[in-house]
Amino acid sequence: MAALPVFRWRLAPDGYATRRQLRAQGLRPGGQSVAAQLERPRRRRGPLVAYLYRVDLALPMRPMTPARWAALAKANAARRVCPACGRDAGYVIPASLGACVPCAFPEGSCDGIAA
Repeated sequence: MAALPVFRWRLAPDGYATRRQLRAQGLRPGGQSVAAQLERPRRRRGPLVAYLYRVDLALPMRPMTPARWAALAKANAARRVCPACGRDAGYVIPASLGACVPCAFPEGSCDGIAA
């Protein structure tokens, strides 16, 4: 197995891009394996690593179909329903609370919340 080429942070040659950079260009890796990696040294921990893909092998992003839009809307709607009271909170329920704010902090039970 061949080792990946490693480049210093901000010194990658043209023709390589991260997933986010590909996404900004309207591309996706398209099944290709990681072609290289960037490493940013840090003082007390291991280096930060970013994986690079070849731009010439990248494929265009797939368009959103009506079925995919519907599935995304259904998933986002499910994130807004409170599991405790079953109501639509009107916002995404925070994972840290696990319920909508009125259910997580009933009146009078939390000293730090102003009524």
